[in-house]
Amino acid sequence: MRIGVLTSGGDCPGLNAVIRSVVHRAVTGYRDSVVGIQDGYRGLLEGEVRPLGLADVHGILGRGGTVLGSARVEPARVREAVERSAELASGLGIDALIAIGGDGTLTAAHLFSQAGLPVVGVPKTIDNDVEGTDATFGHDTAVSVGTEAVDRLKTTAESHQRVMVVELMGRHTGWIALHAGMAGGAHGIVIPERPFDMEEVCRLIDARFARGKKFTVLAVAEGATPAPGTMEFRHGGIDVYGHQRFGGIGHRLAAEVERWLGKEARPVVLGHVQRGGAPTALDRVLATRFGWHAVEAAHAGVFGHFTALRRTRIELLPLAEMVGRLRTVPPDQWAEARVVL
Repeated sequence: MRIGVLTSGGDCPGLNAVIRSVVHRAVTGYRDSVVGIQDGYRGLLEGEVRPLGLADVHGILGRGGTVLGSARVEPARVREAVERSAELASGLGIDALIAIGGDGTLTAAHLFSQAGLPVVGVPKTIDNDVEGTDATFGHDTAVSVGTEAVDRLKTTAESHQRVMVVELMGRHTGWIALHAGMAGGAHGIVIPERPFDMEEVCRLIDARFARGKKFTVLAVAEGATPAPGTMEFRHGGIDVYGHQRFGGIGHRLAAEVERWLGKEARPVVLGHVQRGGAPTALDRVLATRFGWHAVEAAHAGVFGHFTALRRTRIELLPLAEMVGRLRTVPPDQWAEARVVL
């Protein structure tokens, strides 16, 4: 069998671990040949591939980013490509495609699968928001970065009696802010699933100062929004790829704290530092398991599915089950977080 593998969407710690695992399992387990498709779906459309052997993936297990590159493709180009799926597969000479990416990548993989391209999906996103899997690789690394930031900011906030607002990634879901906030002992967590009331946030901060705690650290997801009628704030518009732009909530929250309470507040936006660097051991293991099972799925002919962690097992779920759905923070986990604030 000749297997093509691509990485698409935002980069994420653990992508190289999946690529390495796919190559090792395919080559040593089945004597397959593997080709890496450059720059995601753009490479698929334009036929940019290179062979991947064992030597090509040596030493990449712990590297961040992706050795295959990634690029966003306009939705119109993807739809046009779907219509000629068989032609694309034939041109590349592949018998199966392993597509590694988040909700956008896997949605495209579902469309290609419906059009007859033999596809297996591997979910990745630091946001941890792919429906059907208990976890996605990259999330643990991002949470570790966020946790360290909260830890560090608590000492400087205490030294200067400040409020620090840490803006973390999380466009539609608050998993990073929730987990980093809990692990770092943030004093308030603000997530998209629960629109916030600025007055409530200020009461929390004021109550801490009244108890003699002269500093506060808030963990805020970039996609967080105020409750209707409480504060005017709008996120950015839609980009050319159909994705909503986010950002600015950390700066706005800090400004509002100063305005409401007269206390010094500083925003800290971690941004893409959460995506970079070496993956944690947990992410390396999960990524490796996903890659192994993706090759097994291809040889079993289980296409149109993606690898998913269910408790401790890796299972294969239909891509159709995750399209248009997000794995959001449930109310009970939000309640658990509030206990430790």
